[in-house]
Amino acid sequence: MPKKTTKTTKTPTKVKKSPTQETTAINPMDALLKKHSPSQIRKDQEIDARIVSISKKGCVFDVGAKAYAVLGALEVKEISTYLPYLKVGSSVKVKIITPEAKDGFPVVSMRKFFQKGKWDILKEKKEKELEIEVVCGEYGKGGIFIDFMGIRGVIPKIQLTENYMNDPSKLEGQKIKVKILEVDEEKNRLVVSQKVAALNISQKDLKARFDKIEVGKTYKAKVLGVSDFGIFCEVENVEGLIHISEISWEKVARASEYVRVSDVVDVMVVEKNVADMKLNLSLKRLTGDPWKEIEKRYPKEKEVEGEVVRREKYGYFVRLEPGIEGLIHISKLSGEENFEIGKKVHVFIERISEKDRRMSLILPQKATPVTYR
Repeated sequence: MPKKTTKTTKTPTKVKKSPTQETTAINPMDALLKKHSPSQIRKDQEIDARIVSISKKGCVFDVGAKAYAVLGALEVKEISTYLPYLKVGSSVKVKIITPEAKDGFPVVSMRKFFQKGKWDILKEKKEKELEIEVVCGEYGKGGIFIDFMGIRGVIPKIQLTENYMNDPSKLEGQKIKVKILEVDEEKNRLVVSQKVAALNISQKDLKARFDKIEVGKTYKAKVLGVSDFGIFCEVENVEGLIHISEISWEKVARASEYVRVSDVVDVMVVEKNVADMKLNLSLKRLTGDPWKEIEKRYPKEKEVEGEVVRREKYGYFVRLEPGIEGLIHISKLSGEENFEIGKKVHVFIERISEKDRRMSLILPQKATPVTYR
């Protein structure tokens, strides 16, 4: 009997499929877009955009859309002003003008940055005590006027280095490095210092010196400059001003008659301005107030001799002693008087007020008035 034969089947060898056989091929760009799907931008939307490239010819931004955005043609003309302050990778606020122009690129506007972003740059530079470059303009009473990206500011005369302090007009038209002392967008105020930048003075160190100075104490002050309204000084390397009203108890016409640049004088600290770390100083308060108890020295109806010091429309001022002047009002004059400046005259005290610091004088009568009884 023939043997039963058993049919055996071989298990087929498993063939490993290639990735293209297992799944449909995936485009790398599609995978990237799937992972990072572009945001939907819309007209008039304001967003933070990253600068991809920037030059005089234009600016390209990454706004998170499927294509980079470009700066509107009209604003490209303005970008040159900002090139020193913007760089690739910087983030700026832009407004979407059109999500997709005819060439497929979104178009954006930097108008808000042009109006406000420069103030943000200034605030950041001040906070980090970084230098900025400004263009110097004309010299005025307040100092050298400067321009930073269209913002007008000033370098106070006292904040110039010594080689320019005597002739600030030499800076006109120059580009110089400065550091920011004050920046206030609401008040449209920008105050900078050439000296702080040149000497690399730290605001932290300046504040430490400022905090040590005490109101009411006397210090040595170096005269840095003189103007129509006072004397600029440095006390312990802190800026200060002796206002013209604080130079002398007498009326001061010109501060330059009292000090010269580089003089060292004793001053009293009257006030500390914490906001801008400046000092208000006084020369006259180191001497006694001549108006104190004035009525005891000059009682009513007392006859005294004085010197005519100036003539005004309303009468003559007569100095009785340094810091003490009285007025002969025009109503007390006959009209025949024509006193020369420096002339000595005898007068009577008519009225006096220590509180108001005023004194009224009359001339002696040459004859008995007709109305006298």
